[in-house]
Amino acid sequence: MSPFRILSIALTTGGFGYAVVEGENSLIVYGRKKFEDDKNIRSLVFIKKMIARYQPDILVLYDVNAKGIHRQARIRGLDRQVVKLAIRQNLKTTKISGIEVRRLLLGDPKGTKHDVAEHLAKQFPDELVGRLPPKRKWYNSEDGRMDIFDAVALAVSLRLNERDGQRRSH
Repeated sequence: MSPFRILSIALTTGGFGYAVVEGENSLIVYGRKKFEDDKNIRSLVFIKKMIARYQPDILVLYDVNAKGIHRQARIRGLDRQVVKLAIRQNLKTTKISGIEVRRLLLGDPKGTKHDVAEHLAKQFPDELVGRLPPKRKWYNSEDGRMDIFDAVALAVSLRLNERDGQRRSH
């Protein structure tokens, strides 16, 4: 049976992006949390509250251990803590690599994050068009709003992955 409600979390160096998707195309809530200190503890507290409030059927995260991915030790540790939290909450988890997200959403594993964001803005125009950052120049840092698109991409990719029958649950 397909999960009815998905909570997706995209962990970042400053906090995380999040989204709750219900059914096929209903984006319930989305946003980003940024923390200056105690990032892991504060992230876990917020994620626990989200699980309690939205009662998701599944939690989806980026696979921080995927081949070719280089994430900070703090992010890898937070990822493990989030999975443990989900287990304590009897919540299924699954992980998807960034390459798989781009393959599922764009049909091209070499597509860019901005291509993914544009695709999602078309899929959820009322919610996301106004949050779409301009295309990044090579000399600019990534716009913080991309955290939101990363989280939405995870949830939408999970739906597409389910259709392909390739989901890996933990």
